[in-house]
Amino acid sequence: MIETTLSLRRLHMEDNAAIARLIRQVSAEFGLTADKGYAVADPNLDRLYETYSQPRHAYWVVEQEGNVVGGGGIAPLLGSEPDICELQKMYFLPQARGQGQARKLALMAMEFAREHGFRHCYLETTASLKQAIALYQRLGFTPVRAPLGNTGHVDCEVRMIKTLEA
Repeated sequence: MIETTLSLRRLHMEDNAAIARLIRQVSAEFGLTADKGYAVADPNLDRLYETYSQPRHAYWVVEQEGNVVGGGGIAPLLGSEPDICELQKMYFLPQARGQGQARKLALMAMEFAREHGFRHCYLETTASLKQAIALYQRLGFTPVRAPLGNTGHVDCEVRMIKTLEA
């Protein structure tokens, strides 16, 4: 078996189509359809670079042999307190899973959040993404009952938050 290395870097404008395609592909794999309240239906999905180029926003992609195989971002939680951010759009193709990249990306995102004045990190996901939920729990996220902010992801029934250490 030939080992290939995965690299993590900030999103570039040229990545817009690749990351949107990846999010759609992984969403379809898990039955997260656009007619529901999932990230695949977000109006900015094809323009993530523009979204994450704003202040206090960041998005990273995981690359393998020049191909985008994963990604995730951080941004202020809309409709919430200014010290709460949201871990957003964490999606990985099968070949990028189980190699520690999601953990590495999430830790990088939370460090970015701390550096930009956020005190809490919120996320929403769905119960079918069991590996993701397990990762978030290992990272110290705890469940919250009611949704926070205005994410538009009404079908994401799993909500979690973590206090970011100073």
